[in-house]
Amino acid sequence: MKTGMSWQGGFAFSLTALIGAVAAAPAVGAAELYEGKRVALIIGFKPGGTADADGRLIAKHLPNHIPGKPNFVVRNMPGAGGIKATNLAYNVAKPDGLSIYQLASGHYLQQLAGSKVVQFDISKMPILGAWTRSQYALVVRADKFKSIEDMRKSKIPVRMATSGIGTGTYLYTIAWQKALGINFHLITGYDSAEQDLALERGEVDARTNSAKSVVKNHPHWIQKNFAPILVVGGPDRDPLIPNVPTVQEINPNPGPFFEAVSEGLSVARPYALSPGTPAGNLKVLRAAWQKMLDDKEFQAEVNKRKWDFVPTSYDKLESFYKKVIKETPADVVNELKAIFP
Repeated sequence: MKTGMSWQGGFAFSLTALIGAVAAAPAVGAAELYEGKRVALIIGFKPGGTADADGRLIAKHLPNHIPGKPNFVVRNMPGAGGIKATNLAYNVAKPDGLSIYQLASGHYLQQLAGSKVVQFDISKMPILGAWTRSQYALVVRADKFKSIEDMRKSKIPVRMATSGIGTGTYLYTIAWQKALGINFHLITGYDSAEQDLALERGEVDARTNSAKSVVKNHPHWIQKNFAPILVVGGPDRDPLIPNVPTVQEINPNPGPFFEAVSEGLSVARPYALSPGTPAGNLKVLRAAWQKMLDDKEFQAEVNKRKWDFVPTSYDKLESFYKKVIKETPADVVNELKAIFP
């Protein structure tokens, strides 16, 4: 009688042993994913501005909550209003979880418009989240118009200061126009400080800005009734100016253009990764992001800079991008195409 193992039996034994060995092998730990690694945080704008300061704040605090505490390096990659960096994230960068990208709020609108500079699908990019929002406010000189109704009835267009074509203030002005029935004459080319000066000098009648910026930087506009805030984007009233109504209170059905523009533009500078980033890396970074948001030191620095701490979760942002890219009506898309090159 043969005592040797049959081929089939030997194969079965070897396979069983192999499966057991694989099962016993330790999984790659969270710390091993990032220990000794360098993570690049890519900002699509020049150094020195608000976007740059935002990114450097994240680069300072986020690594403290990533197991293995990787070294963060900030890289500025300006071009096409941040589009250059997002194109890199989507098409070129290795999806290894070692690069984090700061997105501009209006990127999804340029994608909807089919802008020739856009080479990404934002609805397919893994999102970490955003930590701040902007409550847009319509600021109007009181010696020109006392109310939204006055602006609606004006026989001459309301002169509105904005930044460049396609920027947040430009798009939101068009959203005000459609939702509130106001005829604006958009005067472009002003940066934020220049818009304030233009309003004070009487070059324009109105401007769009964040409610907090107006209340904190120009309280005399409101206190002396020089240029009060007549409406905010909503959907909720701003606690800093609780007596000012939202667009939805004035017009319960502000229309699809306003709906497509207002929510996305209100979320300031979301952070994302390249499509195909491994699930393990994504899980670690999302957990670290939430811990950073809960960190009292991070919150204290945000408050010290007088920035709004109003986080938006990754799942809410991803859901919004998927919905808006898929469901925005064709007439709104055509209007956006007329705005963006």
